[in-house]
Amino acid sequence: MNKMYALAIGLLLFISCGKDKTNAGEDFSKSSSSESSTESSATDASTYDPKRGEGKFTSVDLGDGLDVAMAANGEKVAGVKCMSCHKLTDERLVGPGWKGVTERRTPEWIMNFSTNPDPMIDKDPELQAQLELCLVRMPNQALTDDEARHILEYMRQNDGVK
Repeated sequence: MNKMYALAIGLLLFISCGKDKTNAGEDFSKSSSSESSTESSATDASTYDPKRGEGKFTSVDLGDGLDVAMAANGEKVAGVKCMSCHKLTDERLVGPGWKGVTERRTPEWIMNFSTNPDPMIDKDPELQAQLELCLVRMPNQALTDDEARHILEYMRQNDGVK
């Protein structure tokens, strides 16, 4: 009986991970024609820019150096929304480790992926290969633009930016 209880709790937590609480109870079985056209364009990889990703961020100003206050705020946000799946090292937990991510990816790509993961996973061959390794799709954590920017600064700090 205890095993069934633990399994039910674990399943509940897994299902609720990353769900936007403002959409609770919303019926997702209905789709409009605009949603259908968005879905078809989301899977069209011919327009995908692997340097920038998919999303509204075309240019991210990093400033002259590390913004320590922004990185500290990013650490708090990441602690709540990211660190259950990612480590700061290169070791994979559920998702890949963050070490070196700011050296491998552009700030625009990181910001777009943080705020808009689904279309990027659908289009980016490297993300699709990563999905085959991790076996779990990154959930959309409904990050605000500011939260994503602060997490980016925290990632930069983790990668040794001064």
